[in-house]
Amino acid sequence: MNINDVSGMIVDRSVRIHKALGPGLLESVYQRVLSYELRKSGLAVETEVPIPIEWDGHVISESFRADMIVGGVILIELKSVGKILPVHKKQTFTYLKLADIRLGLLLNFGESLLKDGIYRIANGVKD
Repeated sequence: MNINDVSGMIVDRSVRIHKALGPGLLESVYQRVLSYELRKSGLAVETEVPIPIEWDGHVISESFRADMIVGGVILIELKSVGKILPVHKKQTFTYLKLADIRLGLLLNFGESLLKDGIYRIANGVKD
C-alpha cells in the first residue's frame, strides 16, 4: 500500500468517525476511535509518540509528542477546535521535520464538516 492509499484510508475513517460522533468532542476521543479503526484495517498505528530533538550531540528526549504515526510514514495531528490557526500547521510541520516523516495530516474534528478541517502538510514531498 503506498502513502496515498494510507492517507486516503485515514481520511475515509476520519470522515466516518466524524459523521457518527459529530464535531466538538475532546481530541482524545477521536484519537482513540481513529487508532482503533486504523488498526482494525491492518495498519500499524503508534499513539502519543515521543519526538526528541538532537542538538549539539545530545538528544533532548520527549520534547514533543505526535498524536499518531501510521505505518511509520504518516504523522497525524488531531485537533478539536473552532478553527485551525497557523500555529497548528507550524506544530504539525515541526513534528514532521523532527521525526523525519514526509507527510502529515492535520485533522480538525471541531469543524461542522470534517472536509473543511483536513490539511495535508508535506515535509519535502511534492504533491
